[in-house]
Amino acid sequence: MVGLGLTLWCGEVTEGGGEENRTMKKGLVVYKLYRALSYGLSPLIHLHLRWRRFLGLEHPLRWPERLGHPSRPRRPGPLLWFHAVSLGEGMIAIPVIKHCIRRMPHLHVLMTITTMSAFEVLSKSLPSEIILQFSPVDTPTSIHSFLDYWKPNAIVLMESELWPNLIMDASRNGITLALLNARISEKSFKYWSGPVLLPLISLMLSKFSLIVPLSTEQGIRLQLLQAPPHIIHFSGDLKYVIEDFGVHDRGRNNIENLRVQLTQKKVWMASSIHRGEEEIILGVHFALMQQQPNILTIIVPRHLQQGREIARKLEKEGQNVLLRSQYEKFKAGTNIYVVDTLGELRQLYTLTPIAVIGGSLLPGLSGHNISEAAAAGCAVLTGCHVGHFSHMVLEMQRSNPLSVLQVSGKLELEKALLELFTNATLLEARGRAAKEVFCSLSCGIVEKTWSLLNFHIFDRFSSEESKSLRL
Repeated sequence: MVGLGLTLWCGEVTEGGGEENRTMKKGLVVYKLYRALSYGLSPLIHLHLRWRRFLGLEHPLRWPERLGHPSRPRRPGPLLWFHAVSLGEGMIAIPVIKHCIRRMPHLHVLMTITTMSAFEVLSKSLPSEIILQFSPVDTPTSIHSFLDYWKPNAIVLMESELWPNLIMDASRNGITLALLNARISEKSFKYWSGPVLLPLISLMLSKFSLIVPLSTEQGIRLQLLQAPPHIIHFSGDLKYVIEDFGVHDRGRNNIENLRVQLTQKKVWMASSIHRGEEEIILGVHFALMQQQPNILTIIVPRHLQQGREIARKLEKEGQNVLLRSQYEKFKAGTNIYVVDTLGELRQLYTLTPIAVIGGSLLPGLSGHNISEAAAAGCAVLTGCHVGHFSHMVLEMQRSNPLSVLQVSGKLELEKALLELFTNATLLEARGRAAKEVFCSLSCGIVEKTWSLLNFHIFDRFSSEESKSLRL
């Protein structure tokens, strides 16, 4: 990368007229403005990172990585960089990374994340050969420092991580780009579709060698944003293939102890609960207690602090509640179990025959992954506000209508849960349907993704590197 200023390089817009050429030129103008703005705001972004560090939102020691300063050595040889913003995106990348390493054992893999929750889980769970770093902020200086040090041969971005400086600088340095499980939310689609930003997103998408949308609908959105059709391919939604992560020995043993303690309880779990949804869940819990006194409700909030706040509130109200992080045994009368740990969700699903997936019960929310509960054989319920997860809900329902039940609010949820608790045949049928559909839809996704990466990305490595990498 040459310099950190605002100069745009030659050759970005190829010879030839037409609408496409004009769009690219407009995109370069918008990008030049973005680059200037991000460059000018760099000192403020630096201060903002320091403030986030003070608040505990950035790592106390490794926060300079966000400015492109490495904390690990760059190993010699070809390097593949996977970037995922949060724990969810990071977890869907892991099966693909592992498959790449198995097929190309001499390939080095760098993985970057943004959130502390992702770091806390992945730093303890990733194979030792994967280098984990925090991702650089999208300023010219940070991106330059990062790319200049790591010199990746290819970059694989997960889902919707479309950052102009990163994409344009990587392209200028001849680094191959791929976007896996690509998605554009409805809000982002409207944002990018405007007359000012459409040329920019069109320019950015043109720099990719491979885009793998998570659904046909997302593929259409990307084409409407002028992604080249020949680079769009499908392999299935990687959210179906998330592996178990972050469960340490103490946690695993405690889950087995919980399983024994819960054998005489009627258990249901509400996972990924957002603020405001706990009122619905607790309202349903207390209503069910009137008819099913042996109920135990497991609440898994989206954020750890939220779980502790819920527990404190319930304790003040005289409720007998346990926090997961305390690893205590159930006491007589305990009927609410609040989970305030990370990375255990898939294991916790095995404790319950019924899972209600949150982030879906209130307007403005956009759902969460339902496939993990389905994989555990739970009867799966979710709300109506599921955002881009609507494709997963519909896909599973088309395979078997019993696999997922959507409810519109508290009363429907209460009715559905009561029916499941009083009808063992229906409960078994819904759990079996969910697991069978999951097994069918998850089959072969990683292998298909690998084939696409191998053809569109790895074949672009130099012939010398390819010969040394391939089995």
